[in-house]
Amino acid sequence: MSVETASMTPVVANAPAHRASRLDRFLMQGGIVITFLIVAVVATTVIEPRFLNRLNLLNVMRNFSLLLIPSLAQMLVMTAGGFDLSVGAVVAATSVVTAAVMLVGNGYFPGMEIAVILTSFVIALGLGALVGAVNAGLVATFSLSPFMVTLAMMSVLMGIALYFTQGIPIYGVTDSFIANVGRGQFLGLPIVLWAALGVLVACIVMQRFTALGRHIYAVGSDPRSARLSGVATGRTLIIAYMLAGLLAALTGFLMTSRLGSGQSTIGGTLALETIAAAVIGGVSLRGGVGRAELVALAALFLSVIANAMNLVQVDSKYQTLVLGAVLIIALAIERLLLRKRQS
Repeated sequence: MSVETASMTPVVANAPAHRASRLDRFLMQGGIVITFLIVAVVATTVIEPRFLNRLNLLNVMRNFSLLLIPSLAQMLVMTAGGFDLSVGAVVAATSVVTAAVMLVGNGYFPGMEIAVILTSFVIALGLGALVGAVNAGLVATFSLSPFMVTLAMMSVLMGIALYFTQGIPIYGVTDSFIANVGRGQFLGLPIVLWAALGVLVACIVMQRFTALGRHIYAVGSDPRSARLSGVATGRTLIIAYMLAGLLAALTGFLMTSRLGSGQSTIGGTLALETIAAAVIGGVSLRGGVGRAELVALAALFLSVIANAMNLVQVDSKYQTLVLGAVLIIALAIERLLLRKRQS
């Protein structure tokens, strides 16, 4: 009897610690964002039954898609140890460029809508890649702060876009572009959602199965060690920033199809939103840590929160306040998890 009791005692004593360790692993492996998302969906459904309306869910999917793509761009740069505050400005600039090219193209080449759309797409992506390359070049070559470089680039792009448009939307976007891309569906889901899911899958594959993904993690974790290991740190940074620029440009292109015009004022809060999605999704502010699928869940969580506030008619000023509060909570949780990893 005493032998059995003695043998069972360690099991009972270790059970709480075992449960705690399992909980810690769950939280560190994305449990926080999963919990946030479930609570947000349940609470929104209870408070506002219209949330589950099909048209509203389609709206959530489109908003989620247009947040997911630039959030993945932010994730790539942050994982490499940087920041990209210019992501919203790239979205605005490419939206203006896309609409302007279509306006001119439709005037000079009537009846060639597909060619005009493809031309605007290529030019928009080229602009995004160029901005990313300039950002990376300044950061890698001159060892400048990514925060300051991308902040300056944001100001430059927003200034150019505002000067070019005078704050007035550019109309003349191809009708088929709006109908087939901005409002189009495939298998009952928005086209923009399929585009975002394609980008998500590509990011997951790159992170898990390619040398580039491993190099981005290595540069973000410790640039000096990565360099000594043979990783071309400068080239890796340039690729990461260029990919971020391409994804931001893709967002601007898709957003133009949804708005039906090019607008220099969109994307004003996108830098904050993408950083929030990345941090909530577990991307470290110090670099070297980040998973695309968790960033996707975080972007969905933020989209649900934004939709819920719109349904209950919360003022836009307070919506920004809520986003800031969510980001602060996410930063605090990231700090606590970092301490747990180091302990």
